[in-house]
Amino acid sequence: MNMTWRWYGQDNDNIMLDHIRQIPGVTGIVWSLHEKVAGEVWEMERIREVADQITGKGFSTAVVESVNVHDDIKIGLPSRDKYIDIYIDTIRKLATVGVKVICYNFMPVFDWTRTELYKELPDGSNALFYEKAAISENPRQMVDRILQGAGSFTMPGWEPERLAKLDELFAAYADVTEEKLFDNLKYFLEQIIPVCEEVDIKMAIHPDDPAWPIFGLPRIIRSRDTIRRMLDMVDSPYNGLTFCTGSLGTNPENDLPAMIREFHDRIHFAHIRNVKVFDNGDFIEVSHRGKDGSVDIAEVVRAYHENGFKGYVRPDHGRHLWGEEKNCRPGYGLYDRALGIMYLLGVWDSLDNATSKGVE
Repeated sequence: MNMTWRWYGQDNDNIMLDHIRQIPGVTGIVWSLHEKVAGEVWEMERIREVADQITGKGFSTAVVESVNVHDDIKIGLPSRDKYIDIYIDTIRKLATVGVKVICYNFMPVFDWTRTELYKELPDGSNALFYEKAAISENPRQMVDRILQGAGSFTMPGWEPERLAKLDELFAAYADVTEEKLFDNLKYFLEQIIPVCEEVDIKMAIHPDDPAWPIFGLPRIIRSRDTIRRMLDMVDSPYNGLTFCTGSLGTNPENDLPAMIREFHDRIHFAHIRNVKVFDNGDFIEVSHRGKDGSVDIAEVVRAYHENGFKGYVRPDHGRHLWGEEKNCRPGYGLYDRALGIMYLLGVWDSLDNATSKGVE
């Protein structure tokens, strides 16, 4: 298991690489060119600049999250081939700086969706919250409220410039059914996976978050069956998963440890996050400690350990602790994610010790 940390860049993050170096066990930085919107060319000079910042502090650059997929590809417009060519160009460039995994998603219009960015928990910390009933409101009203709450931070998939065209985006997706979205994903993968095989970069699709359709938009990476369909339709080890326990864990019907055991050889990147799911469908993100939420994190780690997982892992969204919400990106504070790493490594180490002593 290779422990990593998502970093938004020295000009776009209040957490410095020198802070991350002080967290035991972190060997790699999950990075991107966060100023780029979907479909933009990634210049080699800029790629090298960020990669050099990371390797200069002793970290691996093996995982990029995300190279966002242009909406024309998801919708299936004739212009998609142009954007696929740009995507392939980016894949080839990233291979030259040591990238081995690209995390991406195929969610229409919105990336991960929450209705409140700093919901207070009983202990005084706060976290990302999803109120199911609030999704019935007008999407524009919800977007404006969320972006206002984000302050100066730009959230992936929620770039203000893109969401300013929200009505146009919804109109463009009006005829995109679940079947069409699957077809368009297959078309995309059929073009890029041969290149990935050539340059040794694995694609790792992120599940839909939450794991069900919202605002009438289809969402197709949400369960065991939909994941199996996606993997089988382009059956290459380079077509794989970012297995996110927080996203898939929003639906209590998903048996996460069983899914890890089934898909372990196609999981190239693991997001480990805990959520507390309420009976009415609302959920809030909580600490990584399994007993605090609805995801059995210890059993999740056990499933990876049983299969000798050697892929990349990161603690996903954490709570905001000790007042850091005043200047931290929603979901991406320093303290709770660092605590999460120590919890995950503690479980892993205990499994290592038990194995070495012959204890089940």
